[in-house]
Amino acid sequence: MTDVDLIEAKIREVAATDGIYPGVTIVHNTRTTTVEYMSANGLRELHTTLAELRALGPDYFPHYFNVQEAQDYVPKIFALLEQNDLDQSISFFQQVRSGPGAPFAWYLSATRLLLRGTDGRPLLTITMAHAIEPASHVTRKVQRLLEENNFLRSHHTRFATLTRREREILRGVALGQTAQESAGHLFISPQTTETHRRNLRRKLQVESAFELGQYARAFDLI
Repeated sequence: MTDVDLIEAKIREVAATDGIYPGVTIVHNTRTTTVEYMSANGLRELHTTLAELRALGPDYFPHYFNVQEAQDYVPKIFALLEQNDLDQSISFFQQVRSGPGAPFAWYLSATRLLLRGTDGRPLLTITMAHAIEPASHVTRKVQRLLEENNFLRSHHTRFATLTRREREILRGVALGQTAQESAGHLFISPQTTETHRRNLRRKLQVESAFELGQYARAFDLI
């Protein structure tokens, strides 16, 4: 039996359950990074057909997904394929849209290896994706977490220039401490505290306490 035969047999097996499970079912070919199957409800949500998805090939991902935040879960998918274990799965949040220019919606997805090829290597993955209600508090929390994560990636170089003492001062600023209070906690003079605060703003290129707070939250100082 060839890989093509294996894929066709597995797709028939998955398609036989179309409509039974909540959410959207997607089967990807790991060799071609092409969608081999998507449940009917998913095709309706994306306003497309399976033939159109297959024709997109690898362009499927930038067409429908937020590429920037995909940096958080794509490495997990690669690690899953490397493990080549049918019993392992991963879960992640992702943003999906019906096409370029359309607004993104949050989905909670879970992926696992579905089929190995004749060479024993991963051939198909299966993903179950479920939309999260826009008004859900989970959606808002995930949005904040990903914004902080994006901030961390974008500003890591600047943050790395801070000394240990400057990070302690930064934490105090984010907690609303005055220069006098920070000086008391760290057993240094208020004048030294003010010097550290000026250095913080210069190194991080910020002006406001809010901007300093962004650094403190993103880098887990508070």
